[in-house]
Amino acid sequence: MLQNDIYEFYRNLDRGLFIDNEYKKYAHYDQALPIGFEQTISQPSLVIEMTMMLDLNKRCRVLEIGTGSGYQTAFLAQFAGEVFTIERIAELSKKAQKRLSKLGYKNIKFKVGDGSKGWEEHSPYDRIIVTAGAGNIPGELVNQLKLGGKMVIPAGKEELQELLLVIKDENGNIKTESLGPVRFVELKGKYGWH
Repeated sequence: MLQNDIYEFYRNLDRGLFIDNEYKKYAHYDQALPIGFEQTISQPSLVIEMTMMLDLNKRCRVLEIGTGSGYQTAFLAQFAGEVFTIERIAELSKKAQKRLSKLGYKNIKFKVGDGSKGWEEHSPYDRIIVTAGAGNIPGELVNQLKLGGKMVIPAGKEELQELLLVIKDENGNIKTESLGPVRFVELKGKYGWH
């Protein structure tokens, strides 16, 4: 059911709304596109896959690391109860806030800062999604994940990362599952590649 809902939402959401540069005309292509500040908007197929991996419902509180253009955030806000999203670049955060409020979302809280540390004051979260590549899985994020929670994060080397599904069971044990190779921009902060 949710899978069909996600695809339908994707078909009705114009990705062009989230791009305000010369790449806007390529919005309908299934590829990552530059949005400025050395950041990208992910290709829709990956946004759909990551959203599905989270297995969202309206009771979920979600932490998103990397607001970017706000495109992934829209999917989270549509299918989760509350979204807490962090972006280190103030201008991107501001633009995303404008776009998402224009679309009518009222269940999103925005923060400008270092997302690699999470957002402690609102934790724990049912779901966490990281939209930048990490050298390894940030311990702070694992700690902010609820028992029974799930996190989707690209982790690995600069050239190529693996998209990981991290599951914290009811006893606090961590299990990770690889969902395949991906390439993301770097998660800045102590969990980046450099």
